[in-house]
Amino acid sequence: MRNLVLSCLILPLIALQSCKNDEKQKAAEAAKADGEKIVSTQCYQATYENDIIDLKLNTLKNGKINGNMIMKVVDTPERTGEITGEFHGDTLFADYTFHDATNKNNKFKNPMAFLRKDKQLILGNGTMQTTMGVTYLVKDKPIDFERVKYKFVSIDCVDK
Repeated sequence: MRNLVLSCLILPLIALQSCKNDEKQKAAEAAKADGEKIVSTQCYQATYENDIIDLKLNTLKNGKINGNMIMKVVDTPERTGEITGEFHGDTLFADYTFHDATNKNNKFKNPMAFLRKDKQLILGNGTMQTTMGVTYLVKDKPIDFERVKYKFVSIDCVDK
């Protein structure tokens, strides 16, 4: 009898705790979704000789950046993908996850750094290193924003 009474008391406590955990999880998911709302969108384009790169960046409420980029570089397949990152000062550090037009099944991921200067974004050249299949910019090596091919200028966004 005593065990039955104890079981009847413990079971509601466990259910109540479970409900509280669900509420906390829902609140955390709602806060995350609120932080991922788009605050502003900016579009850019870079041209170098016959190369064209289109870039669309969304600034999220939590300060992070996401968007997409299409690279049309001469003598290489067109690359289409998503870009995610965040600004540290005037530099956007981002990852570009893409596939090319000839092999849509394989995805590639490259780190990138863009310097915001005079209403432009300048794609920097940095030393990259791959460790255990992950490519990243080497922290101790400076990124060159002077001798570059691609300087992005702001353009009007056009939905396709």
